[in-house]
Amino acid sequence: TREANTLQKYRLGLAEKHQKTLALLRKQQTVILDDELIQWKRRQQLAGNGGPPEGGLDILQSWCEKLAETIWQNRQQIRRAEHLRQQLPIPGPIEEMLTELNSTITDIISTLVTSTFIIEKQPPQVLKTQTKFAATVRLLVGGKLNVHMNPPQVKATIISEQQAKALLKNENTRNDISGEILNNNCVMEYHQTTGTLSAHFRNMSLKRIRRSDRRGAESVTEEKFTILFESQFSVGGNELVFQVKTLSLPVVVIVHGSQDNNATATVLWDNAFAEPGRVPFIVPDKVLWPQLCEALNMKYKAEVRSNRGLSEENLVFLARKAFSSSSVNPEDYRNMTMTWSQFNRESLPGRNFTFWQWFDGVMELTKKHPKP
Repeated sequence: TREANTLQKYRLGLAEKHQKTLALLRKQQTVILDDELIQWKRRQQLAGNGGPPEGGLDILQSWCEKLAETIWQNRQQIRRAEHLRQQLPIPGPIEEMLTELNSTITDIISTLVTSTFIIEKQPPQVLKTQTKFAATVRLLVGGKLNVHMNPPQVKATIISEQQAKALLKNENTRNDISGEILNNNCVMEYHQTTGTLSAHFRNMSLKRIRRSDRRGAESVTEEKFTILFESQFSVGGNELVFQVKTLSLPVVVIVHGSQDNNATATVLWDNAFAEPGRVPFIVPDKVLWPQLCEALNMKYKAEVRSNRGLSEENLVFLARKAFSSSSVNPEDYRNMTMTWSQFNRESLPGRNFTFWQWFDGVMELTKKHPKP
């Protein structure tokens, strides 16, 4: 009949509009999650080396929330169209189109919810056993989608680099942990005034750690772990349930203060030279000298609390030390590389300490005797 054809035409027109809208939403979501959020995470990583603070999350959160609202409205419209189709079925391609739209919109929501579960305040990256530490996780779309109506519980566990690798490959690593954290459960709280949904772990402590078998020359202070935060969010009044997880920046576990400076070297190298989207926790084995200078300068300024970083002259002095060279021309070092081994495995010629241990000593000395 003519009415049926007209109705079918309207339904197809609406479904096509939804297809276009979802493509635009996905594009917008990619900009926010893959560009802006990744950049914030990189700044957070460099802040761990003494770089400038990563900045607040409020603007990012407002973008994510607006996106969440728009996505959810589209989902409601698609559901309504599906409902109307069931009430008055007309044979044709619309059924398949609506099924596909429904699965696409669910996929978009899933990506948004799982990607915006982030660590606002990282745990310390050099982690001493039996010592209290804190961390904060936050869901950037927590105020929307009714997630905060039944506050989710978050659990923290410590896992090894191998376990983190397996987890990201979606291999089944259930209950695979590398140690025991006390006070590792926390309920997310919704703060009405700021509109944030977050969990503050204030009182965690690593009771024990299980080391993996080390490779060759690797020492315990080169072994990287990570804190895994996991939760389950129900969205839109239990309509959809998502398992979410996020990994902290790599942590090096120590049992004694004397291991601190070697652990710091591992963390410094990792924070400075990690590539975005890497397999946990791969870093280059060697870097260009100017890149290393940048990382050392950042650390130096933070440690000695000075805006006056390392001068050109200082950097040449460091290069001469690092490469046992007599050249005073900075250009001579521009294309030289330094390996991790030269940085903190092998002792400097004729000495019983590494380049990093020596540099760390320089920072300690400067801290104790600052010049105006």
